Amino acid sequence: MAATRRASRTSSTSPKSRKRRWGPWHWAAYVVTLLVAGVLATQLYYFLQIGWWVRFNPQSTAFMRAAQARLHESDPKAVLKHEWVPYDQISRNLKRAIIASEDANFVNHDGYEIDAMLGAWEKNQKKGRIVAGGSTISQQLAKNLFLSSEKSYLRKVEELSITWMLEFWMDKQRIFEIYLNSVEWGEGVFGAEAAARYYYGIPASKLSPWQAARLAVMLPRPRYFDTHRNSPYLSQRAGVIARRMGAAELPQ
Repeated sequence: MAATRRASRTSSTSPKSRKRRWGPWHWAAYVVTLLVAGVLATQLYYFLQIGWWVRFNPQSTAFMRAAQARLHESDPKAVLKHEWVPYDQISRNLKRAIIASEDANFVNHDGYEIDAMLGAWEKNQKKGRIVAGGSTISQQLAKNLFLSSEKSYLRKVEELSITWMLEFWMDKQRIFEIYLNSVEWGEGVFGAEAAARYYYGIPASKLSPWQAARLAVMLPRPRYFDTHRNSPYLSQRAGVIARRMGAAELPQ
């Protein structure tokens, strides 16, 4: 009998029986750890990639890849219209028009315009959905480089994080140069050079004030205005931007 009890005790304390089974809280902690690690790894990738782009030009962006996928649905051989040109080969008219239209305080802020973001928040609350973002040029570039056109508060948080990285690594002129060369200007049309040639048949360096103003107005809805070039709003708004261009401050 004693031998039986000793055997029973030995069996109950075997290594296998001493292993603890994971409960729900253990699995939850494990999943959270994986998620946090994934987020940190993604942020590190963004940070290092932006550091690389301080000296080397991006070959593509998230928006470019999305546009390429859309084009391939109807034409597998379709290619994007895109040509990189140096900052000083882009018309000052276009630079002034975009700053006047998109981000008048671009050279002075640190990537964010709090008043604009609060205004967008109030508008979204009134509409019950996200209709405005209050994004600066730096924020727009963050979205174009890495994110999607989806409108959500989570995406906005990602955008703010990437914007900080852009402002940490780059001066304003470099941010603006990448923006001018990568922003969407129509279905499959990216960058100032491609836009100038697509809409006016001239290089970006030759854009007139009026042409530049019209291109600037297109930026919030480039694919729409690509197919609605005679829109009265486009001409009316371009006139407003043309009058504001003289006061636009450019990064040096």
